[in-house]
Amino acid sequence: MELKFDVSGMTCAACSARVEKVTRAVPGVTSAEVNLLAGKMRVECMNDCSAQIISAVGNAGYRASIPGSKKTEAPMKNENKEMLFRIIPSAIFLILLMFLTMGHMLGIHIRLYETENAMLFGLLQLLLSLPVVYLNRGYFYRGIKALYHKSPNMDSLIVVGAGASLIYGIVSLLIMAYAVGHGDWVKVLSCRDDLYFESAAMILTLITVGKYLESIAKGKTGDAIRKLMDLAPKTAEILVGSSVKTVPVEEIVPGDIVILRAGNRIPLDGVLITGTATVDESAITGESVPVDKDVGDALIGGTFLSVGYCQMECRKAGEDTTLAQIIRMVEEAGGSKAPIARLADKIAGIFVPVVMAISLVTFLVWLIANGTLSFAFNCAIAVLVISCPCALGLATPVAILVGTGRGAALGVLFKNAQALEQLHNVDTVVLDKTGTLTRGAPVVTDILPAGANHDRLIAIAKALEAPSEHPFAKAVMELDSPEMFEITDFQTLPGLGVCGRIDGKQYFGGSGTLMVKNHIRVPSLEEYKSYGKTPLYFGCEDGTYYGAVIVADVLKEDSVQAVERMHKLGLRVVMLTGDNQNTAAAIAKTARIDEVIAGVLPGEKAMAIRKIQEEKRCILMVGDGINDAPALVTADVGMAIGAGTDIAMESADIVLMHNSLQGVCDGIALSKATIRNIKQNLFWAFIYNSLGIPVAAGVLYPAFGVLLSPMIGAAAMSFSSLFVVSNALRLRTFKPTKKETKSLPIQEERKMETKIYVDGMMCPHCKARVEQVCKGIAGVSDAVVDLQDKSVTVTGDTDITAIKNAITEAGYEVK
Repeated sequence: MELKFDVSGMTCAACSARVEKVTRAVPGVTSAEVNLLAGKMRVECMNDCSAQIISAVGNAGYRASIPGSKKTEAPMKNENKEMLFRIIPSAIFLILLMFLTMGHMLGIHIRLYETENAMLFGLLQLLLSLPVVYLNRGYFYRGIKALYHKSPNMDSLIVVGAGASLIYGIVSLLIMAYAVGHGDWVKVLSCRDDLYFESAAMILTLITVGKYLESIAKGKTGDAIRKLMDLAPKTAEILVGSSVKTVPVEEIVPGDIVILRAGNRIPLDGVLITGTATVDESAITGESVPVDKDVGDALIGGTFLSVGYCQMECRKAGEDTTLAQIIRMVEEAGGSKAPIARLADKIAGIFVPVVMAISLVTFLVWLIANGTLSFAFNCAIAVLVISCPCALGLATPVAILVGTGRGAALGVLFKNAQALEQLHNVDTVVLDKTGTLTRGAPVVTDILPAGANHDRLIAIAKALEAPSEHPFAKAVMELDSPEMFEITDFQTLPGLGVCGRIDGKQYFGGSGTLMVKNHIRVPSLEEYKSYGKTPLYFGCEDGTYYGAVIVADVLKEDSVQAVERMHKLGLRVVMLTGDNQNTAAAIAKTARIDEVIAGVLPGEKAMAIRKIQEEKRCILMVGDGINDAPALVTADVGMAIGAGTDIAMESADIVLMHNSLQGVCDGIALSKATIRNIKQNLFWAFIYNSLGIPVAAGVLYPAFGVLLSPMIGAAAMSFSSLFVVSNALRLRTFKPTKKETKSLPIQEERKMETKIYVDGMMCPHCKARVEQVCKGIAGVSDAVVDLQDKSVTVTGDTDITAIKNAITEAGYEVK
């Protein structure tokens, strides 16, 4: 079972590593994953051991609790206010302290710096530093507690550094008082110059300033989730009897009738029951084009009603709505841990003890080599304050949180950080055909009149198909026809087609086999079948053949461009389908897909994925149906497309909220950008500590005289964390489509149009024939004949001579 906890008191990666370690030690716990950024922990365990986990975390010096049902931003805002309250007076006292101790360096005469006033000079420094220590006493509470529990963290380093400076100053002040009493003015002057009160105050103040800036920056990482939360209106109008009542959205339940007005957001998920609407769904799906809705169409909560006044029946409310599920998915993904974070966690777990050991060695080496206590002390403190592992702990979680949030804005929902990381390793994309590459529903692509004119053929076809529920019938019913025929004695002929009487005559519509059985001669139309299209023939009992309507499940408008983008990303594209080889090959040729695996049963799709994986390829499987679920689970990364079934979405690691394959490319590009950002953060965090610690330890001092003061170390440590967070925030402006469109001139080049004049075309059959032979030429994406102009306009990048030869061979003359 899975348990979730809020964990407070953590300040760095060493803290999160410690919490994970003690939690995993609890009997029954199989795994524990801490999100330092959000202060959350997710635990997998054999049974409910919440009490033991809370106790174990408490014994380690932190606080764990069961999360509340309501998430708010108040804690972060209160924390920022509290830090600001500490920063302002701390800064004031620090400025006074720095003026007192360093004013003489600026040429300002300060009488307190004179020898006879040395004791008063030291006491004033102590009095000015004590308020800073008191205001920032939280570091001491947490740091000392962590040391007591033998799990030193960032606060421990601060406590040892600032505390040692403070204690050293107090000891020097006591020695100075003794020297004054005995008239030893040489000792007095030596102690006066060894007071480190300003170092302690500076360390505490600068680290708090850095924490404040870091907190503000981290607050921006959750912008995506906050924007999603803001999409849902607080109140809505519902129909109660014959009156309209405004109620809080929380009170609406499935079955309530909600009133929707233009200019407002749809409060919950439901179905349109009256009126029509135009809905902007870009906030949920990432699709910028508004969608027209009719009665019976689904509406998504959080989308914007731009045009219309209508009523909706609520179907999902509360945590069941699409928007609530998206928010939950983004939060869980942002709170999960990517595999790349494991290295940082391992290092952070031992980092603080190692730094404290380095600081001690630095102190002893310089004390022996230099013989000066203050010099050795200065180097040791600098090592402590510059080595805080904050940047190391923030490197991964902030980038994951911002990346998953940006993905949600693009309509790409990552279920966990593992999926976000693994996606950048993908080198092969396996696409389902129906509903993924294609629209998933047949449409009419060609109309071939024979024994009747164009309008009469459509009228006959619509009359025959009107009572049918077959998908082909629905495609035919989308056609426009000025004529309308009444049909009687309608029958469905399984596997063959339909029949019925029009004006007393028996008419047939369907396959070629049905026509042959009723002695109607029809053309084979093999050229259409070779492209995966299905001819629907129409004829009469008297043997008259009226013509054919060609239907096919065609590619989505942007599928070809999406496949081109995949190629530009260096991906191999494979189509995996249960359709026959001819249909699959025709679709693959049009979409320019690299490889086709056709005729596979649902259970065989997973086997096909494993076979590709045997080639040492990392696979992204994209599908939408129940039959895709095994393949989605088997693939290295599974992606369910927006209109897919619930089981497909449950099986997938990533969910596209829209039906466009462009989202696949957006997701891959975002994954690459996020992992690149994480690597940048980790690199600078490692480099910072790798270079900063030796410099602070004084390695460069013998050869170059370079020495790092503790105050500069504290400032550098704070701003290293700020740099990591700011770098991650750049992902908020990620726009993959704009960047990649510049590298896709191929799409524009292939839209070149050529007009060819053809003599001999007399009828619609000629028109269809010429268009067909032109489309059969490699590189031709479309061909349109104008019978009046006696011309054909060919779209594509190909050899014009090949087109002319094909038209001539078909029996027509190219002028």
